[in-house]
Amino acid sequence: MTLRAFCLALLLGSALPALAQESYPNHSDPALSPAARPPRPAEQVVAGLSHKDVNITTNFDGSDIIIYGAIKRETPIPFGPPLDVIVTVEGPAQSLTIRKKERHLGLWINTESVRIGAAPGFYVVATTGPLDKILTPEQDASYRISIPRAIRAFAGPITVSDTVPFTEALVRLREESDAYRLDEGAVTVVEQTLFRADVKMPANLIEGDYSTRIFLLRNGEVIDTYRAPIEVRKVGLERWLYHLAMAQPFLYGLMSLAIAIAAGWAASVAFRALRRK
Repeated sequence: MTLRAFCLALLLGSALPALAQESYPNHSDPALSPAARPPRPAEQVVAGLSHKDVNITTNFDGSDIIIYGAIKRETPIPFGPPLDVIVTVEGPAQSLTIRKKERHLGLWINTESVRIGAAPGFYVVATTGPLDKILTPEQDASYRISIPRAIRAFAGPITVSDTVPFTEALVRLREESDAYRLDEGAVTVVEQTLFRADVKMPANLIEGDYSTRIFLLRNGEVIDTYRAPIEVRKVGLERWLYHLAMAQPFLYGLMSLAIAIAAGWAASVAFRALRRK
């Protein structure tokens, strides 16, 4: 075992026993009869996060989360293709309308629109290799892993003949703002047993409950999964201002106007003082 693997094993040894209970499905749920319990996979994911809380403050510029874990086995490592790991981090779902603009008589006007009922505000996919090489389309459809699959539902009647350009436009815009990201090769696996992924959370996160999913794969098939939550919350002055804007928008507007007037007056006084020198 390499030095790197040994150090990671020491870290996992102290953290994983307490985290193993979060893995799903629950193969030992006493509420289920032995016949109803799903079969225990030969290889299971046991994982943890460097931290499960992200605090958004006035100077928040993003956060890095380390997702680490190990493969639990009761038998030797199977022969065959190497193990692959996919990690997804998903933010709260949002409903939104995507509109298509066309130029008519020199003016850009909205011509068609599609209402999407559930699209994550943030979505990252980190993998051990090219996603289309390590995951079959059928498994992607079942587990909704890739970015297009994360956009789950359309709301209301669909009035356009093809919705694909609209979802592609949404993905492109959110990729440009770093809200959607595919990080191929960002997950490292050591000796078919230990793995690690470093996920960058951008500064434009929205508040809410985020979900981390880990998929263990062989031959493009998912053999085990794991889920863990991440809580993103505004704290301090940022949280107070946010709740003031939501609960008392008129008061928030007056306060913002007063601050703007005071800042403008202070700037003019400072400018006049500099000119006298």
